[in-house]
Amino acid sequence: MEKKYVAYVGSYTHGSSKGVQVFDVNVEEGTLTKRSEVSVSNASHTAVSKNGKYLYSIEDEGVAVFRRDANGDLTRINSVDIDGMRGCFLATDVDGKYLYVAGYHDGKVTVVHTHKDGRLGSLMDGVFHSGLGSVAERNFRPHVNCVRPTPDNKYLCAVDNGIDQVKVYRINKRNHKLELADIIRCRRESGPRIIRFSADGRFAYILFELSNQIKVYTYDGSGKQPEFEMIQEISTLTKEDDPDAIHNAASGLALAPDGKHLFCTTAGENTVSMFEIDPETGLLTKKFTLPVSGDYPKDLVIFPDNMHIAVANHASNTLNVFTIDYEKNIMVMKGRPIEVDKPNSIHIWAVPDDPATEEEEDWEEE
Repeated sequence: MEKKYVAYVGSYTHGSSKGVQVFDVNVEEGTLTKRSEVSVSNASHTAVSKNGKYLYSIEDEGVAVFRRDANGDLTRINSVDIDGMRGCFLATDVDGKYLYVAGYHDGKVTVVHTHKDGRLGSLMDGVFHSGLGSVAERNFRPHVNCVRPTPDNKYLCAVDNGIDQVKVYRINKRNHKLELADIIRCRRESGPRIIRFSADGRFAYILFELSNQIKVYTYDGSGKQPEFEMIQEISTLTKEDDPDAIHNAASGLALAPDGKHLFCTTAGENTVSMFEIDPETGLLTKKFTLPVSGDYPKDLVIFPDNMHIAVANHASNTLNVFTIDYEKNIMVMKGRPIEVDKPNSIHIWAVPDDPATEEEEDWEEE
């Protein structure tokens, strides 16, 4: 049987949205059809467990977890307080034992223990960033915007939009703590926002919100210390020397399932850019920058067939789906915009082959 996929759209709930909306995904046709919605207060970001059985969501009270059934529908299991201000980004580790939470408002990285039966457990660690960025009102203090483990699961990268740094923590699994191992220092007022790794784990791509760039780094975790080396920087904008570029903000970054293409959105000029990835060098070649027919494209996702892309337009309250033509290097809008109030994030995941049951055993504590 062909795999069934669903899309989850996390949204702010100060309007008509209730939280996380579930869409059926027709991969071949490139369509999204809304099916259900679950209540989560300001569900700004979601993540799925490594076994695919559980969905995690940011909420005002901390983090919530939901059981996913064979159709991808959601049933709340529990939630935990993260002992800080509301988070903005979630990531799971390779082993599936931890959930990492980025705190934009308080500059905190939180580690939550995840149980095998889906429950969220105790807080294992919480690290507050310190320091000052530029004097600009927008980013003068710590704002952790993204957390993501390295593919070898040795380190956790915490992208700090406020102090223009990516702090790299060693994951100590004996005492469940984060230990600072390195800092990637970025140009002042560049505003690093998101980090993603290439399919083979050898390269890291960092999106910069204020300088509207993607920077490419080599990554080597084989030694005693993590090694990152910048090898390229490339603009996300239609015109690099645009005098109005100060009003733009690179916002979303997605790696295509084929591992050969990287996509990003830029708010302000409201565009999507597609880059081709050289599999040997990791370097990027821009193929197009095109309008999204929406306002403030905050996130995007590539369909599993690599042929379609969905963009969440936060300010115009829409999802737009496009067909990608790799030969002509264009994208063509498919159907009419889908109305969603204040969409903040969008992901597409296959439904679990073996849905969770409440009788599953818990992780053994180390």
